[in-house]
Amino acid sequence: MPTARFTLDPAFTVGEVNPRLFGSFVEHLGRCVYTGIFEPDHPTADASGIRQDVLELVRELGVTAIRYPGGNFVSGYKWEDSVGPAEDRPRRLDLAWHSTETNRFGLSEYIDFLRKVGPQAEPMIAVNLGTRGVAEALELQEYANHPHGTALSEQRVSHGDKDPFGIKLWCLGNEMDGPWQTGHKTAEEYGRIAAETARAMRQADPSVELVACGSSGQGMPTFAEWEATVLRETYDLVDYISLHAYYEPHDGDLDSFLASAVDMESFIENVVATCDHVGARLKSKKKINLSFDEWNVWYLSRWEAHAKTFEQDDWPEAPRLLEDNYSVMDAVVFGSLLIALLRHADRVTVACLAQLVNVIAPIMTEPGGPAWRQTTFFPFAQASKYGRGQVLDVRVDSPTYETKKYGEADLLHATAVRADDGTVTVFAVNRSRTDALPLEVALNGLELTRVVEHSTLADADPDARNTVTEPERVTPHAVRGTALQDGTLNAVLEPLSWNVIRLA
Repeated sequence: MPTARFTLDPAFTVGEVNPRLFGSFVEHLGRCVYTGIFEPDHPTADASGIRQDVLELVRELGVTAIRYPGGNFVSGYKWEDSVGPAEDRPRRLDLAWHSTETNRFGLSEYIDFLRKVGPQAEPMIAVNLGTRGVAEALELQEYANHPHGTALSEQRVSHGDKDPFGIKLWCLGNEMDGPWQTGHKTAEEYGRIAAETARAMRQADPSVELVACGSSGQGMPTFAEWEATVLRETYDLVDYISLHAYYEPHDGDLDSFLASAVDMESFIENVVATCDHVGARLKSKKKINLSFDEWNVWYLSRWEAHAKTFEQDDWPEAPRLLEDNYSVMDAVVFGSLLIALLRHADRVTVACLAQLVNVIAPIMTEPGGPAWRQTTFFPFAQASKYGRGQVLDVRVDSPTYETKKYGEADLLHATAVRADDGTVTVFAVNRSRTDALPLEVALNGLELTRVVEHSTLADADPDARNTVTEPERVTPHAVRGTALQDGTLNAVLEPLSWNVIRLA
């Protein structure tokens, strides 16, 4: 196998990593909330019903901003149902996921969960612009954030939350371009209500940060024109536009699946171009940043097949939905998606892994039973821990391979982050399913003398995965022989592998 190469130089950077890049997502969908993070009868549950075994794993995962409560769920959501005494909250039909929502877990419980995760866990709330509008968004903002002295702030106080929630980051609806969305709108309709809502929320608090809905995927027929139309209405009122993308193999095409990040990077760059085009037309010096607030490997076709089997008169509570069990191959693609986000850290300043527990998630649980890490847990935890600082500009010279969907793709996908203390972490994926990939990295102007660690996630069985019976079947392992000498790093990346190489 020919050697893959790139050069690192502190003079050439992409941008600073925003901690919000390592966000996640909790939606009222399946068992993400109920028997996921919230299970009052679980042996580890605290007085608030939060599972402590899950809480420990969430902290280990290193998530920051946590988006809530949806997702498709939010477009039929009445926030008032989620506050006050739990026993008085109404049961509602959730049209998005054909379930019954009990509202036992609501806004206060969500804030309590974040506080227990730690100060790095920032609230990110989506408002309902599907079936509701400006007035309801303002009422939620007042209830959550106003200190006291008004009807809604005093109502929060009476519910036991004296201190305001301090929510700064708000999503103006969810996937409003999608015909599946309750209250689906045209770009013109959505742009108008988003602008009206943004303007009103800024009147209440000029410091809020607002995310406008972008396209639900690059393959949407309205892609790019949707962003352009929405931003023409909202450019001076919002801070971010959202991107959503999920990846799975189709028709056994594993080579294209392994190159999924090619599509993700294209998506990011096309949205940036659209944003900047609108800004140029408006003669604005402002830059709109990107909130990639849903991303993951998701076997969506399985869900679509399952959805066709629903009994119309059956509305279960917290059914098992979207509980994908991830393989080593899935984890390698997942790691490559993380690399794509880091490589665009100058404009992608918020990102949310969808979702946190049970639902296409890095953490799985059983009701009354254990919690464990999926294969995708490890790349995220390592990237969150070591991917803080300045992203260095990485231009790879790599052997390539052919894919049906994306044409010629590099076998090496990589980035590197330089921390404030001068240490550097290289994140690299070898997309080859059969061959190890030699890697040579020239280090210019970096005072690095040793390899602290080379960790890899790989397995002789690419379908290996962690389960309730084998929760530690797949874990990262150390690689020997990686060396730094005379300003050059030399390593060998195992076939189909996610790699973390730390240098000091």
